[in-house]
Order: sequence, then C-alpha cells, then structure tokens
Amino acid sequence: MYIYLSIYLSIYLSIYLFYLSISTEKKSIKETNISSCSDNNNIHVDENKYLDKKTNDNNDDDDVTIEDEEGNVGLNEIKPFPRTNQMSFIAGGTFMMGTNKPVFVADGEGPERKVEISSFYMDVHEVSNAEFELFVNSTGYVTEAEKFGNSFVMENYLSKPTLDNVTDSVMAAPWWLSVNGANWKLPEGNDSTIRDRMDHPVLHVSWNDAVAFCKWSGKRLPTEAEWEYACKGSLNQRLFPWGNKENPYNKHWMNIWHGEFPKHNTGDDGYVGTNSVTMFPEQNKFKLKNIIGNVWEWTSDWWDVRHSTDFQKDPKGPPDGSDRVKKGGSFLCHKSYCYRYRCAARSQNTPDSSASNLGFRCASSKPPPGVEAIH
Repeated sequence: MYIYLSIYLSIYLSIYLFYLSISTEKKSIKETNISSCSDNNNIHVDENKYLDKKTNDNNDDDDVTIEDEEGNVGLNEIKPFPRTNQMSFIAGGTFMMGTNKPVFVADGEGPERKVEISSFYMDVHEVSNAEFELFVNSTGYVTEAEKFGNSFVMENYLSKPTLDNVTDSVMAAPWWLSVNGANWKLPEGNDSTIRDRMDHPVLHVSWNDAVAFCKWSGKRLPTEAEWEYACKGSLNQRLFPWGNKENPYNKHWMNIWHGEFPKHNTGDDGYVGTNSVTMFPEQNKFKLKNIIGNVWEWTSDWWDVRHSTDFQKDPKGPPDGSDRVKKGGSFLCHKSYCYRYRCAARSQNTPDSSASNLGFRCASSKPPPGVEAIH
C-alpha cells in the first residue's frame, strides 16, 4: 500500500512541476482596443486588467515584468529605440500668419498678417518618453505634475479603480478628470505605465517642464510664428501642412479623434490614444512628423488674441501674460468639438498646466552638437 502511495505521489508531483514550468513560461497579455500600446513592442493593455510595472532589483529596463491582478505575467522586452535626435532645417521666408477665415474667432486665429521668419531648426519628432526619461535620469528633474500630485486625463482612458477614486472634473468639459498620481511616468494614474510606449510623446509636461528639457538639450521652444511657419511650409491659406483635405489619397496623415466625441473613438487612423513619434508620413516639405495631431505642442509665446496686421519679423508674442500658446491639436480633437488640428488654430494653458494630450518639440537657431540636421 505504501509503495502504491509513494508511486502516486511521485506521479502527482511530476505533473504539478511540469504544469508549473509551463505556466511560468507564459508571456502573453490579452489584447484590447485601448491604445496604450507601443508601435514597436506590440504589447496591449487589457481594459479589464490593471497592470502594474515590476522591475528587477537591478532596475534593468531591458527586462520589465508586468503582472496583472490575477498574477498573469507578461514580459515586456524593450526594443532599441529608433533615432529621433533629428532636427529639420527650416529655411527662412515670408508667410501669412493666422487666417481670415477663423473657426474660433475668440481664439484670435485672425486676422492674417505678413510675417518674416529667419532660418531655424525644429525637431522632426515630438519629444518622446524615452528622451524625457534620459533628461530626468541625467538631471533629477521633477515635473510640476509630480509636485502637484495630479494631472488631467480624459475619463475614457482610465481604469475602473482609478475612476472610482476621482473627485474633480472640469466643469466645461466633464470628461476631463483630475487624476491623483497622473504624471509623465504614470499617464493614466498609478495603475498605468509608459514602459510599453517609450517611443510615444511624453505627456503631462507643463510649459515650464518643456522649457527645462529644451535648455538641457541645448535648444528652446519655438515661437508661435516659427511653429506656424513650419506647419504651413509654403502653403499659405491652407488648413493643414499638406493642403485642405483631411485625408488626401484616402490615407490618414494625422492622429485625431474619429467617431462620436467624447463617447467613442473608432480609431479609423489606427489609434485611439497617442502614437509613436515616428509614425505617420512626413506632413510637409520640412519633413516634420505629427506637427498636427497626436499631442498639443507648447510654444514660447504668451497668449494674446489681439494681433496687429503690420508686417513683423520674427515676432515673439506679448512681453507677458497669464497663459502660454499651444498649437497643433491632439488625438482627442474632433471636428465637432475641437477643430484645432489646423496650422492657424491655437489654444492656451497656464505655464504650470499639464494633461494627457499635451507635449512639445524643441527648436534652435542652430543644431546642438551631436544632433543630426536634415536639410
């Protein structure tokens, strides 16, 4: 009897160990339609699983283990980040800034005025999470959202536990929620991560944060005039960098909201969240990517809605103010509500504001050492 019992226990133990070895080798995470996935890593977040990042003791970012509430494990193998340290040469010239056909008159989109811009350089891509992380690791910089302890996120992108703990929203846009713990590292709050989207634009950066990064990298923020000149290229009186059609040749050229806003983003352009800073075609002759769509971009100018029609050279905006200008629209812009993904469109925020659709790119009068200049 004892012999049979011993044999039975041996067989049971062997089966258990075999099953355990198979279980620990699983490296898959269920896919869903939440667009917090990286274009490079093909890791998707299950909207019903709220994932926490667990790193090894050596803080080795090449081997980041992600585990959900039920203990399902996925290995997020961080692939080499594509080179984005590139600046495009923006040849100087004269253009018509603003528009005489404003969509939002109160925003100061008009009137058109003749402006001359000196040659400068602009980042081909928006600043990515990987680049901002390098800045933080090199300087110990702490963003304003981290200091405040919260930032704004659209409710559609939050997990249920996070939603249950939200107490504040924007009165004029109740889908915008103040989320405790949301910052550039935790873009949807404490149960989110950027490890699977290091090539996406950094979010939750204030104007002050953007200025600090640009200074560290030997650059600066573009003026509003420089930004708009780079967006329009040589196409004056056109809506977009490539012309007046949103989807020429039946192709998507930018990441914006598709479907019914703010209820459902159909993701017709391939995304319902941000996209990699290297995705989508170059939008004009200056070879810039995502100059409109994806995320709003800070400029250096103070906000003003009154503009002189007199000829100006290299205008820098008013000497002071309470808000800073942002341009370009974002993945949360829809024609029915926020038709600001046009070159002449503009909006504003206080310099310490941050949100899950707000980023930036840098400019420079000449490229810093080590930066690839594209002519």
